[in-house]
Amino acid sequence: MDGVAGRSSHQRPTVLVTNDDGIDAPGLRALVRALVSADRYRVRVCAPDSEKSAVSHSITWRHPIAVKQVDVSGAEAFAVSGTPADCTSLGISNAIFSSVPDLVLSGINKGSNCGYHTVYSGTVAGAREAFFNGVPSVSMSYDCIAFEDYTLAAEACLPIIGAILDKIRNHSYPNGSFLNVDLPTDIANHKGYKLTEQGRSFFVMGWRLVSSETQGGQMLSTMTMDKDVAELPDMDASTMSAEHRLFKREVRKSLVDDNDMDHQSLQEGYITVTPLGGLSPAEKEFQAFFKDWLPSLSARPCSSAL
Repeated sequence: MDGVAGRSSHQRPTVLVTNDDGIDAPGLRALVRALVSADRYRVRVCAPDSEKSAVSHSITWRHPIAVKQVDVSGAEAFAVSGTPADCTSLGISNAIFSSVPDLVLSGINKGSNCGYHTVYSGTVAGAREAFFNGVPSVSMSYDCIAFEDYTLAAEACLPIIGAILDKIRNHSYPNGSFLNVDLPTDIANHKGYKLTEQGRSFFVMGWRLVSSETQGGQMLSTMTMDKDVAELPDMDASTMSAEHRLFKREVRKSLVDDNDMDHQSLQEGYITVTPLGGLSPAEKEFQAFFKDWLPSLSARPCSSAL
């Protein structure tokens, strides 16, 4: 890890903060305040200029992204028009900062990121991108309700951040994974840290037909402007113009395995700490199935010959 070119040589460790809720999100601001108040770190921020929730690990490829320096007290900060993965990549690249950070922190996200939800999460992707590039990282999410104060959540993250940086300084921090941390709703009375494994919790999503306010014949509502959208559960899609139909995602049900360590432990009040990697290998039983199945394909005629 310490062989990464351009790694910070400052006496104080350098921490880069990003997120997917946007640079003005209360979770990010609370985390930055906690880091600055600790007076132990050099703090940088490179985060999306607007909300980029659930964009997963998407990156901007074909077009340039805009970067603007912004005022974040105690930190050197930039708002970026790209995704969380873009922000991390840019922040560790030496393009806008003078050195590579010692640690990347992504969060604190509004809402938990357990189980399969880590695949959708831009917050997790912000940490994963650092991991891909050999920089230690942690994604952090708070299972909050409505508009919670993130101050206690941020303070609860400081011990693990400090411990990681101590290990990095001693050249003893492992480089084979990154950490996904979830903070329970009742953070003031949490039960401590608990090492967990990624489970299979998942929201089954559906689609609801919605209407849109119009003005001058133009539709005002888009995927990013849903304040003007009203749900119409009984609308018949066949009676609406195909050009003007809008559909909005909704949660139909939650699938949670009782053996899911991360989700279950979070609900029990623990701060869950889940090591994640960059690969998603299938379980051994499925590897065995396809090992037997694949050779049989050679005996089948090609579909184009049928």
